[in-house]
Amino acid sequence: MSHLTISINESTHNNLVKLAEASGETIQVVLEKAVDNYYRHIFLTQANQGFATLKANKLLWEEEIAERQAWDVTIADGVDD
Repeated sequence: MSHLTISINESTHNNLVKLAEASGETIQVVLEKAVDNYYRHIFLTQANQGFATLKANKLLWEEEIAERQAWDVTIADGVDD
C-alpha cells in the first residue's frame, strides 16, 4: 500500500484524533471511512438529482415506467426461487 502526505488544518486534525479515540480506530482508518462515506454521499446526491430530472420530464418518465413494466414480467419467468 502506498502512502501519501496531505495537509489538513488543525481543526480537522483535532476532529480526526477525537474520532479515532472514540472509535478505537487509527486516524488513517477514520479518514478512509470519512472519505468513503463522503464519496457515497456525493454519488447518491447526483443519482437523486438525475432521477429527479428524469421524473420532471413527463415523456422520459413515461418511457421509464414502460420499461420497468416490461422488465417486471421477467419476475414470473417460471424459474423457481
